[in-house]
Amino acid sequence: MYSSLAHASVHVPPGRQTVAETEDRFRAHNPGIAMSPGVLRHMYGLVERTVAPAEEQPSDLAAHAVRTLLDQHGTDPLDIDLLLFAGILADMEEPATAHVVADKLGLRCPVFDLKNACNGVLNALEVADAFIRSGQYRRILVTTAEVSTRESRWSVRSADDVLRALPSLSTGDMGSAVLVEARDRPGILGSRFFANSWGWRAATLPNPYANHRTLGHLRIDSAELVASFEGMPEKVRRAMRDIGVKSGDLDLVCIHQPSVAFTKVACDWVGVDPSRILATFPTHGNVATNTIPLQLALALDEGRLHRGDLVGLFGFASGASAGVVICEW
Repeated sequence: MYSSLAHASVHVPPGRQTVAETEDRFRAHNPGIAMSPGVLRHMYGLVERTVAPAEEQPSDLAAHAVRTLLDQHGTDPLDIDLLLFAGILADMEEPATAHVVADKLGLRCPVFDLKNACNGVLNALEVADAFIRSGQYRRILVTTAEVSTRESRWSVRSADDVLRALPSLSTGDMGSAVLVEARDRPGILGSRFFANSWGWRAATLPNPYANHRTLGHLRIDSAELVASFEGMPEKVRRAMRDIGVKSGDLDLVCIHQPSVAFTKVACDWVGVDPSRILATFPTHGNVATNTIPLQLALALDEGRLHRGDLVGLFGFASGASAGVVICEW
């Protein structure tokens, strides 16, 4: 028994916030700190970001994406054997957001949450592959959603803190879903994951309940974050060789995109030309765990992904962690 990625879909919220609107709001909250016009576009390549309605939670965005997937793929909700929710943000601390998503969809299958920063979806695919290979489940939904714009840091204490706050202004909201099914020939050909856990301090969002603290702010030190991936590019390239593929063999390459600059760096790490990537960051922002499902869904919509294509999924997340999933679509 093998597993295969059967379909992918996304729910893109209707709201948009341009770079100019984002920067104007930041200036209004920090009148004593100078910000040059267009700095977010210059530093990160951002044009506009997606913003979910204020009343919608991660479970809503995930449920929207799943409904689209089930409709497009012609799958009955009651035929789903397991649902995994892999988002960073959640509706609540307890219960698992996967329960909320399943209830909104009328599912009756087992569910649980799985979290590993922006690599949550890749890890969920690894888990789904293992479950299906073992024969425990035949059809698994991997879902995720983020409302990251609500973690934007509009106020800073000093000019020294601006660079650690700016990445939070480049995030975007979205929901997505990937269907993994059993089949009689290999679909997911191999996966590898790596961690430099000493680098966890580079990007943090404090838990409001730890040590009785109030909710902290998203803090990202971009230089420190890049440094936390030390040694991982070589491991990723070695993993591809172990699985038996070269970057030139891939018909579609999906790479996590927290900024245009980082995407180019990650492409160099993987050994692919940036022109081969479906660029999602400029018009969506950093949609975190949704980035790879978004690229899959766009490739399907644009006719760039077909059955039998060789696909490489590459994730780089705070923690730090890196993941590789190679599959035949």
